[in-house]
Amino acid sequence: MVASQLYTLVWIPDPDEVWKSAEIIKDYKEGDKSLQLKLEDETLYEFDLQGNELPFLRNPDILVGENDLTALSYLHEPAVLHNLKVRFLESNHIYTYCGIVLVAINPYEQLPIYEQDVIYAYSGQNMGDMDPHIFAVAEEAYKQMARDEKNQSIIVSGESGAGKTVSAKYAMRFFATVGGSASETNIEAKVLASSPIMEAIGNAKTTRNDNSSRFGKYIQIGFDKRYHIIGANMRTYLLEKSRVVFQAEDERNYHIFYQLCASASLPEFKDLGLNFFYTSQGGGTSIDGVDDADDFEKTRHAFTLLGVKESHQMAIFRIIAAILHLGNLEIQSERDGDACNEHLNHFCSLLGVEQGQMQHWLCHRKLVTTAETYVKSMSVQQVVNARNALAKHIYAQLFGWIVQHINKALHTTVKQHSFIGVLDIYGFETFEVNSFEQFCINYANEKLQQQFNSHVFKLEQEEYMKEGIPWTLIDFYDNQPCIDLIEAKLGILDLLDEECKVPKGTDQNWAQKLYDRHGGSQHFQKPRMSNISFIVLHFADKVEYQCEGFLEKNRDTVYEEQINILKASKVSAAPDLFQDEKDAASATSLGKGTSKINVRSARPVIKAANKEHKKTVGHQFRNSLHLLMETLNATTPHYVRCIKPNDEKLPFKFDAKRAVQQLRACGVLETIRISAAGFPSRWTYHDFFNRYRVLMKKRDLSKNDKKQICQTLLEDLIKDPDKFQFGRTKIFFRAGQVAYLEKLRADKFRAATIMIQKTVRGWLQRIKYQRLRRAAIVIQRYTRGHLARRLAEHLRRTRAAITLQKQYRMLRIHRAFQRVRKATITIQAFARGMFVRRIYRQVLAEHKATILQKYARGWLARTRFRRIRGATIVLQCYYRRRKARQQLKALKIEARSAQHLKKLNIGMENKVVQLQRKIDEQNKEYKLLNEQLSTLTSAHSSEVEKLKKELEQYQQSQQGDGNQLVSLREEMEHLRLELEKAHGERKVVEDSYVKEKDLLRKVQNALLKQEKEELNSRILCQSEGKKKAEENIQMKKELEEERSRYQNLIKEYSRLEQRYDNLRDEMTIIKQAPGHRRNPSNQSSLESDSNYPSISTSEIGDTEDVMQQVEEAGMDKAAMDMSLFLKLQKRVRELEQERKKLQTQLEKKEQESKKQPQPLLRGAGTPSNRQELESENKKLKNELNELRKAIADRATQNNSSHDVQDSYNLLLNQLKSANEELEVRKEEVLILRSQIMKAAQQKEPGKNMTEDWGYLNEDGELGLAYQGLKQVARLLEAQLQDQRREHEEEVEALQNQVDAMKEELEKQQQAFLQTLQLSPEAQVEFGLQQEITRLTNENLDLKELLEKLEKNEKKLKKQLKIYMKKVQDFEGDLERRHHERNRQVAVQRKEKDFQGMLEYYKEDEPLLIRNLITDLKPQAVSATVPCLPAYILYMCIRHADYINDDQKVHSLLTSTINGIKKVLKRHNDDFEMTSFWLANTCRLLHCLKQYSGDGWNNKTRCLNLLPQGFMTQNTPKQNEHCLKNFDLTEYRQVLSHLSIQIYQQLIKVAEGILQPMIVSGVLEYESIQGLSGVKPMGYRNRSSSMEDGDNSYSLEAIVRQLNTFHTTMCEHGLDPEIIQQVFKQLFYMINAVALNNLLLRKDVCSWSTGMQLRFNISQLEEWLRGKNLQQSGAPQTLEPLIQAAQLLQLKKKTSEDAEAICSLCTALTTQQIVKILNLYTPVNEFEERVTVAFIRDIQTHLQERNDPPQLLLDFKHMFPVLFPFNPSSITMDTIHIPASLNLEFLNKV
Repeated sequence: MVASQLYTLVWIPDPDEVWKSAEIIKDYKEGDKSLQLKLEDETLYEFDLQGNELPFLRNPDILVGENDLTALSYLHEPAVLHNLKVRFLESNHIYTYCGIVLVAINPYEQLPIYEQDVIYAYSGQNMGDMDPHIFAVAEEAYKQMARDEKNQSIIVSGESGAGKTVSAKYAMRFFATVGGSASETNIEAKVLASSPIMEAIGNAKTTRNDNSSRFGKYIQIGFDKRYHIIGANMRTYLLEKSRVVFQAEDERNYHIFYQLCASASLPEFKDLGLNFFYTSQGGGTSIDGVDDADDFEKTRHAFTLLGVKESHQMAIFRIIAAILHLGNLEIQSERDGDACNEHLNHFCSLLGVEQGQMQHWLCHRKLVTTAETYVKSMSVQQVVNARNALAKHIYAQLFGWIVQHINKALHTTVKQHSFIGVLDIYGFETFEVNSFEQFCINYANEKLQQQFNSHVFKLEQEEYMKEGIPWTLIDFYDNQPCIDLIEAKLGILDLLDEECKVPKGTDQNWAQKLYDRHGGSQHFQKPRMSNISFIVLHFADKVEYQCEGFLEKNRDTVYEEQINILKASKVSAAPDLFQDEKDAASATSLGKGTSKINVRSARPVIKAANKEHKKTVGHQFRNSLHLLMETLNATTPHYVRCIKPNDEKLPFKFDAKRAVQQLRACGVLETIRISAAGFPSRWTYHDFFNRYRVLMKKRDLSKNDKKQICQTLLEDLIKDPDKFQFGRTKIFFRAGQVAYLEKLRADKFRAATIMIQKTVRGWLQRIKYQRLRRAAIVIQRYTRGHLARRLAEHLRRTRAAITLQKQYRMLRIHRAFQRVRKATITIQAFARGMFVRRIYRQVLAEHKATILQKYARGWLARTRFRRIRGATIVLQCYYRRRKARQQLKALKIEARSAQHLKKLNIGMENKVVQLQRKIDEQNKEYKLLNEQLSTLTSAHSSEVEKLKKELEQYQQSQQGDGNQLVSLREEMEHLRLELEKAHGERKVVEDSYVKEKDLLRKVQNALLKQEKEELNSRILCQSEGKKKAEENIQMKKELEEERSRYQNLIKEYSRLEQRYDNLRDEMTIIKQAPGHRRNPSNQSSLESDSNYPSISTSEIGDTEDVMQQVEEAGMDKAAMDMSLFLKLQKRVRELEQERKKLQTQLEKKEQESKKQPQPLLRGAGTPSNRQELESENKKLKNELNELRKAIADRATQNNSSHDVQDSYNLLLNQLKSANEELEVRKEEVLILRSQIMKAAQQKEPGKNMTEDWGYLNEDGELGLAYQGLKQVARLLEAQLQDQRREHEEEVEALQNQVDAMKEELEKQQQAFLQTLQLSPEAQVEFGLQQEITRLTNENLDLKELLEKLEKNEKKLKKQLKIYMKKVQDFEGDLERRHHERNRQVAVQRKEKDFQGMLEYYKEDEPLLIRNLITDLKPQAVSATVPCLPAYILYMCIRHADYINDDQKVHSLLTSTINGIKKVLKRHNDDFEMTSFWLANTCRLLHCLKQYSGDGWNNKTRCLNLLPQGFMTQNTPKQNEHCLKNFDLTEYRQVLSHLSIQIYQQLIKVAEGILQPMIVSGVLEYESIQGLSGVKPMGYRNRSSSMEDGDNSYSLEAIVRQLNTFHTTMCEHGLDPEIIQQVFKQLFYMINAVALNNLLLRKDVCSWSTGMQLRFNISQLEEWLRGKNLQQSGAPQTLEPLIQAAQLLQLKKKTSEDAEAICSLCTALTTQQIVKILNLYTPVNEFEERVTVAFIRDIQTHLQERNDPPQLLLDFKHMFPVLFPFNPSSITMDTIHIPASLNLEFLNKV
């Protein structure tokens, strides 16, 4: 807007638009009667001035669309209306502040501004910092309650259809989210669950609203000292009972009736049956877009959530159905019959009352006089009225009963510290016909408006007094006279109650009394054309009320006889509705529905003097209203005024007439008037200085006191001192002064702009001249160059012609010379060739002659040589034959001698001896086997004889059934043959199945290989870069999503674990006795929480074996043998339990044997026996050595199963031989004992015996032997008893087998009898089924036995390997010791090196955990190796692994994990401690991987995911420090989970530190001073929720904090990859919080803010580059914020601009782009607003996007964390443990 237009735009009244904008085209002079105006459509208009009242001035365009109406320079009705219209239609903003009032316009459309993210965005924010919102008001109330410890109230008012209920619902949702209950009662869910119930029973469709609340309610939400919701209470006001029996056209009854009818098809409601008069009077019974059946389910769910029993719910629905049936009663005259029909039967049966009594008292009434009582019949209309009154009364009582139960459900026994009340009450109403309900509603609004006016006046007064502004009384409208007219003594309500007490009182009489009493009142008028109505001048408008029906509605008459019948109802809930209410509880009962109901007869009853009349509806409403006002006056109120923009309920349509009417009625304009009467515009000194510093002089700017600078400026610019006032912190301006300052600022900017334009234009002309001059010089240069080049070309051609002539002539002469020379050379060549050929032929002839001579001479020499060689060979042959004959004769003579035969037979004797020995050994074995066979045969024969005897006895007892047995046997033989046949067939089928399966497997393998090769070839052919990149990106996304879900589960587990710990602590505190009990320290939370298995248990091993077998067998077989697998698993558990029992018994026996004294046998026999024992001992030692040697030989060879089996057999044979030797020794001891006893019996008693003992026991050894034999005897006796017990058990087992066989035989007989009754085909089929079942069971048992044997075999093999390894180690140690003993003299002792292991005692483990984890401070190890505690813990684990102590490893790891959890729980807000233990936990995890001892773990090896393993980067020294015995894969998984939990806690702590800095540091901080301008502020910028201190942060503070985080993590040795992920998460949070705040704040959406924001983001990016974190992904997380800043800076006019915005803002969603464009606000006059057409163009371009629906970013979203393996280069033997850690009890190994 140009400066000349500042005072030329005005507002003039308009009948259609209320106010219309116009421009003054002719100067106004004092005394003019009219103004010459030009309207917006360019038409001229003459405006008449009446009483010299000038039209209202328009605000500058810069102020249009403000969040707060009080920020406008000109405060009046047209400015308010226009500002609301612009915000609603152009920016789609439905909320606007007006001082302390939040104006909410119903958009009639669902907007995405109420999600959970929006609640979190407004939580903790000051009210003036964010855009207007119902959540901002709720946050203001919550913050003031917590800070001031004063109760709060939110008053929501407005017309029907304006959105009061929805606003109140959102406010309660905010409190439920922000102040959630600390316990598990879910009281906040119950508070929200009360809404659908109250909407169902108290809301209905009207012509103005589809969900209109037909009652008022005040909900008190209670909070404890920590400001968590603990309960709630609801009070209701003035239920519209008349709607139960009557609805106007196009209206509905209460929703619950239609919900019940829509659910009539449900089984539990079939007996209700439903098409009623009470639900069909308004015409349409349905609402577009509303599913009554679905709403009914929500209502029932809400009842259940609030604890209403199913029986009570059914009782409620029965009563509602009874009301509907009551409305369908057919009333007939007495001559036509009584009121008896089907619906009356339903009504009585549903309520459980007597039908005859109800029928009688519906048609009759009782009249009581002083003398007698008699019954009188009523007319048809009276019966209808009585029926309707009864229906209204039942529903009102039901309404109150439901509200009472809701309050019981929301009640709490915890002491309430404070509360926030939400008042959802009807606004001012005026219709064509206004009755008693409208009168009460408008009366309530008069009271609320009075409270509102006084509160606004009080706030203005407090503000002036706080700032030290001279206070002048502001005149404001006081509606106390109107209130006195209604409620004072002999007011309208008093006269109405008095008329109700008169026996024959009528509405006409009451109206006449009103005319007589209040005819002279200024707020009361009598209509001209009516004697039964009156007019009340309310604060909003004057309303005419029709007196007809006032008395009846005030009395609310119901006949007492009908109520007494209902009190006797058989339905349990019905009598509770009609209990007599006490007067003292009238106010409370009013809050639970409609007021108390006065049950009385048609005529007034003459009562005793001590009885009071029951209170009327008006009296009760007045009392409840007074109670409400007392509550509101005791709280701090917050006001929400809901506006209905149009009556057609169309989205985003603004009807100015209806809006102004509501603004006047709700008190918004009164707020504006009070504010405008004083100093409406208020600026802080800092903001005023920043905004208007362009108007200040240079010498003033050099001063440091901004307050003094502002005072000097204003005194120079505004001469009238009454137009402004200086407060302590703010400057106060009269209306219009801000517009004047804006004009001066615009003039200043305009002058500066002209100067800039002049300078720029001059510069542009100079640039143009210089460009033309440079062009002329260039043209001249090129022309001169062209002429020079042309002359040079001519000279060059002339020279070329001369050169060509010279060369041509030379060429011609040269060619003639060449021809002559060529002819001469040819002649010479032919002549020379002839002479040379002659010489060649002569030389060739001589050479051939020489060759012939050479070959002839050679043939002669060879012939002579062959002749001589043949003669020589003949001579040699003759000589050698002669020598051979001589040697043959000598050998024949030697062979005939005897000595030669002896030499040949020496080896045969040895062989014969060996064979004889083998024969003897085989004979012994044969005899032994024959003996065993004979014993077995005898035992078998005896057992057979015994069984035969039993069989004979059994046959004798069953002689009667002999024939049957024969037949049974024959049938059994027949079945056995069939069974054998079935066995054969089954075997054939199995063989064919195996063959087919093998063939199919081969075919499948071949096909799979072929497919694999084809796929590999395709992949290689199609390996394009772009497709690979897309696939990798997709896989990464899926991996990230999977990891995110996994880590969310871990996070949820951590939260539940923390919750469990808290509850356990609370239970400990509750149960704690005065003696202070504590839990045992050896209980592991790890074991209780996660049930982690031990390192090696047999059950896990067995399960793993079974699973491995299932995997080897394939999925098909696994599916087939699942039952077997389950049986095996069960059997494994049983075997494990038996093994444990046997092990405990063995340990007990070993302990008992240790306690018993060991017998000492010395010299147990003669020296020969001793020698025999020694020889046997040597023999056993030799056998042991052979065994060791054999095992060592087997171990050196391959570890095949055959070798292991041989070793195992050898070990069993040696054990068997040792047992045999033991038996031999036992027999020798028995023989020796018998000899001693015989010798003792032969000696005489007394002296001779002692002498013999002395003779025999010279060295005392015989006595010791005797004692030993006694012990042996006891042992033998115990063995005999054990054998006897075993024999008895065997006998019992055999007896059980016999019994089982008998039972089996009986079952078979029964089955056989059953089969005899069947047909032959059925018999065969039944027999086959039985046999198949038996075979299946046997097969399962055999498989179970086989699995058990295989399992035992595997266990024995494992044990054998372990023992072999131990034997080898032991032998190696013996050899080394032997070698050292042999060389002990020559070699000196050498000190042992540190092997990187730490030893500690088990009792020192708590001390280790306390010193190394619980009490350790990060500063204590800051000067040592990073992650020193992790290394120390690993060295302790390694020693426990070295000594093969699984319990120690398990205990140490469990205690470590619990200790870390305890530390983190105690320091849950300490970033340094969390970072320290994250680094140590990750390092311990890396150590367990790096020194695991395997190339890679089993899972990755199976999946081929990690081909290189964890040990590929280890040095040989590090490989020596690997674990040897235990696989800690499960604990690595536990540590990985713990690392994720610590990482999430680290992010939480860092976000808690950074989040308060983000908005002020990134969005609001001015890194470029003077760039952003400040706009005028409204009342909300001085909100009471804002603290006095300056809590703003700078961007440097954020950077310093980030530096602190980075330095801390680097010092603690955290992996660089994890540091990158931490900063990626933090920068995402910075982006999300800043962008969410930007999307909810209009004041920061400007060009200058975009420039400032982009600069601040660049500083953060520079910090990332400086820390080498640009590869972490953090810069990408800032992309939405960068694009938002660029969007604020881009041009926003043409379609090309729209396309540029759409192509640039790819990281922003469509809703976010449109929201920013709607929020964009020019700070200076030279900026232009974004037009609605441009926004529509943007939306058209973005239609193809599939963006998510949410507007805000989830700033709590957490990226999945990945812990890459990072091996350490440090070896364990180089680590030094400082003495400050107090770990002296650790011993280096």
